[in-house]
Amino acid sequence: MAEAPLISVVDDDEGVRRSLDGLVRSLGYRVAAFACAEDFLASPDRHRCACIISDVQMPGMSGIEMTAALGEAGSRVPVILISALPDRDTRAQADAAGAYDLFRKPFDGDALVDCLDHALAA
Repeated sequence: MAEAPLISVVDDDEGVRRSLDGLVRSLGYRVAAFACAEDFLASPDRHRCACIISDVQMPGMSGIEMTAALGEAGSRVPVILISALPDRDTRAQADAAGAYDLFRKPFDGDALVDCLDHALAA
């Protein structure tokens, strides 16, 4: 039997991390959670994950910067970004970095689940 895909959650807000962890686990996926982009990028899970859900604004490296760094390193793992302030500039930056999608906080759980399913199927 194949192992469930690993989804990495990157968010500096512990409550959001726990919420996303629970949601993603309830779908049958495995989860690796990180408090910052730097921790994720230093982790071996970086090379094992099937999708990343990340906050945009975090101390240190932003989710957009992390997405761009992954793309520059040749990663094709889809990155779903979430932001409290997804204005036009943020959306343009997310698109330019190669993000799969950008959600506004608070986000609709069903819409995020649909996006995750599509990202994994792509």
